[in-house]
Amino acid sequence: MAGNSLGQNFRVTTFGESHGPALGCIVDGCPPGLALDASDIQKELDRRKPGQIKHATARREADEVEILSGVFEGKTTGTPIGLLIHNTDQRSKDYSKVAETFRPAHADYTYTQKYGFRDYRGGGRSSARETAMRVAAGAIAKKYLQQRLGVEIKGYLSQLGPIEIADVPWPFDNDNAYFCPNGARQAEISAYMDELMKQKDSVGAKITILAHQVPVGLGEPVFDRLDADLAHALMSINAVKGVEIGDGFAVAAQKGTEHRDELNPDGFASNHAGGIVGGIATGQDIVARIALKPTSSIMTPGKSVNTRNESVDMVTKGRHDPCVGLRATPIAEAQMAIVILDHYLRHRAQNADVVPPMPDLARIDEASDTDVASQP
Repeated sequence: MAGNSLGQNFRVTTFGESHGPALGCIVDGCPPGLALDASDIQKELDRRKPGQIKHATARREADEVEILSGVFEGKTTGTPIGLLIHNTDQRSKDYSKVAETFRPAHADYTYTQKYGFRDYRGGGRSSARETAMRVAAGAIAKKYLQQRLGVEIKGYLSQLGPIEIADVPWPFDNDNAYFCPNGARQAEISAYMDELMKQKDSVGAKITILAHQVPVGLGEPVFDRLDADLAHALMSINAVKGVEIGDGFAVAAQKGTEHRDELNPDGFASNHAGGIVGGIATGQDIVARIALKPTSSIMTPGKSVNTRNESVDMVTKGRHDPCVGLRATPIAEAQMAIVILDHYLRHRAQNADVVPPMPDLARIDEASDTDVASQP
């Protein structure tokens, strides 16, 4: 199986399955000298781990991370960082009935057709359990970006089913069970999810992710555009079916006079581009959004076939998230952090001696930058 790595200079490779003995990853290219211990990573994993709210999977994993290599006397050494998380709450028997049945909208059919057979225990490698290691690696990237560059990356739940949360200014608070930036909407979300679970159904969601204080110039202008790599990383998250940068699909209805981000000696007048123009960061807030599909594993019967191509009524039992978007924010933040750090290291390698001839227009007026940070 190819395609288990992300990044060039800061490169993350993950391994492991949902019901295997452990999950792990190798982080290559982390600069030496960064103060790092397990608690730096654990605090991010604790934000993602299952079993914390009633509207998420009941699987209870401590997700305790071990640093196996790459750190000595509390600092990164510049060598590969090995991370490991043991799985402790597998219930593989919950999936015995789907061993010969293909769950609709799951990867069961495509994995079987590609590899000839599949690990049916919780989806194996296709399970969102794998994203724990992305969050672990992203924690390293987030710490480096914040300490060395002042970059802060935060996301929030901007839509759950029919509930939309818009016009969120920077800075915002996402420190709650739903990663909701509006405390008044949390009760509404909880009530909606209660009713959804009674219906034995699931729902989709949208997550907005922002990167604040990103240096101007990151990104490459052709194949490795910053927005292209960011879209690649975000689209690779389980259940993501759409990625937007800046105004995204709304640009189809805009005119040029409306969309263009005009410049003046005091800075940018708007941020419709989402902080990236020509594949290169403008220095404004990078704004991205992901749309996640409704969870495929639901208790409502649906039509499918078995391995003998016989028609069956499919009911997925076990422990599942009725809305995967409720736990997706830390994953999306991690993916953005990995991409931005990778591009920073690539930029530093080639362009460290470049003296920009123009002032940093995104930093001239920080108040204006804040106003347009989360513009829809």
